[in-house]
Amino acid sequence: MTSKWDVQHDYHSSANTDALCVHHLELSIVVNFDLQQLNGVARLQFTRKMAALSLVLDCRDLIIEDVTDSDANVLSHYVTDVNAILGQKLVIDVGEHLTEVVIHYRTSPTAQGLQWLTPEQTLGKKLPYLFSQSQPINARSWIPLQDTPKARITFNATVTAPQGLRAVMSAENTPELPDNGVFEFCMNKPIPTHLLAIAVGELSFQATGPRSGIYTEPDMLAAAAKEFEDTESMILMAESILGPYAWGRYDMIVLPPSFPFGGMENPMLAFMTPTLIAGDKSLVSTVAHELAHSWTGNLVSNATWRDLWLNEGFTTYFTNRIVEAIYGREQAELEWVIEYGRLQEEIESTPLANQTLPANVQGQDPNLAFNRFTYDKASMFVHELESRLGRPAFDRFLFGYVEHFSFRAITTETFIDYATQTLLVEHHDKLTLSELNEWVYGQGLPLWFKGPTSSSLDKVDLAVEAIVKGALASELLVSDWRVHHWQYFLTQLPLMVSQVTLLDLDETFTLTNSPNAEIACDWYRVAIRNHYDPVLPALSDYLCRIGRGKFVRPLFVELQIAGYQQELAEIYTKARAGYHPSLQIQLDNLLNF
Repeated sequence: MTSKWDVQHDYHSSANTDALCVHHLELSIVVNFDLQQLNGVARLQFTRKMAALSLVLDCRDLIIEDVTDSDANVLSHYVTDVNAILGQKLVIDVGEHLTEVVIHYRTSPTAQGLQWLTPEQTLGKKLPYLFSQSQPINARSWIPLQDTPKARITFNATVTAPQGLRAVMSAENTPELPDNGVFEFCMNKPIPTHLLAIAVGELSFQATGPRSGIYTEPDMLAAAAKEFEDTESMILMAESILGPYAWGRYDMIVLPPSFPFGGMENPMLAFMTPTLIAGDKSLVSTVAHELAHSWTGNLVSNATWRDLWLNEGFTTYFTNRIVEAIYGREQAELEWVIEYGRLQEEIESTPLANQTLPANVQGQDPNLAFNRFTYDKASMFVHELESRLGRPAFDRFLFGYVEHFSFRAITTETFIDYATQTLLVEHHDKLTLSELNEWVYGQGLPLWFKGPTSSSLDKVDLAVEAIVKGALASELLVSDWRVHHWQYFLTQLPLMVSQVTLLDLDETFTLTNSPNAEIACDWYRVAIRNHYDPVLPALSDYLCRIGRGKFVRPLFVELQIAGYQQELAEIYTKARAGYHPSLQIQLDNLLNF
């Protein structure tokens, strides 16, 4: 537990939300692909909580053209110098009585929260594409606002896009294309600013249920709709435990492969990577994950990025519950075991001080909060709560927790207080405050914690043992293996594997050219470590084709560690332009480019 930081303060926003708090945004933007720029007008309505003469907003590389009140009277304002992490402050003189400002602005072509794709970078190869990624603090690069999860806003938006392109946002969308290229959006429930999202491209729509559907480029639509056809069943299952779905519709958009994440839980329009479309629903747990965020993350939010584990830990746990209900206990167990394995790997390579649930990144890039501790350790903690209390009692707690904090942003300490007043009172014989604190503030995993197991992996353990003893790949019995069995197999292989064995595995199971992005990534990591050079052409193609950080970052790190400096430089130079700006920055720093 740290004493250096004020745990109530958001160190990743300069906004003065404690004094003047923006509660509504009216946004009008024109999308200019030629200049890779949004021309915007942001009308911000704010509430006065304390006396203050200035409204302080977050921005990053925005060109502020003018600032007025609602009657078009010019307001004095200035933009501060750039802070490498926070961007800039936009400080507006609002006097003692104003409650609304209007900002005319333009974005920079290098806005960290926007990726502009040429027609050649899309599936259809005909029309350009734009999408945003606001989390954690990149909304400020395309809208001037109080960019903190502590300040929820409602919004209305008007987006003018070139003819033939569709605009969608994290709001109520309509499948109909307007004749004039002008799209109207409304989000009437307050959301954190990192959930503001926009995409513009050649998009088609297909329903997957009465309140869900898919937007994708036309040539991907049928495959995506088939892959995600269980979405309504997932919604019903989540509602049965967490309460009614609050957002009306749960639509998804499958973005181009340069999208840097598996998914993003933007309300009413979750963003998804095309790497999920495996053809066998083996990777759709990400759909369940983003859906679960509709309760844990979107309804109950982290107050600061230190508290990210409250979003991701509960969501990762509940993802497993959805998978169990829809796809069976075996798949849920397999995913939990693999999750635990990922965590064990990160524990070995992470300084102890960084192994707590709160991600103490207050003075650092908040992207560093997105790690296996805020996701997987936090999930293990929630699983342990379920184990201690029993599922029925834990489900009652979970329902009450979401209901109590709906549409609020909370800190780690708020959660501890709530758990103390509920769990520790009702279940004092099953959980103590010291055990709760050990999980949350302790380093690594508690000594008493026993990780998950699955009898379904026994056959994989035997296969690994056989390979170690010199068996041929053709002798392995793999006909009933799922994707997760393959992932486990590849991660359990010894660090050192002979070239003969690698070639045998590759030729027998065509691992280098696996169409499954997860299997391919795990195989490439094994191959790189052992200097199995036949993978290099396929690896280069993979890294140039896929921009998902989960795959890209570890593969470049493996190349770096293994001494493939020339190959790394050649691949990254070729692939970099296709990566999202936020990922470019991370990789530039990581790889010293």
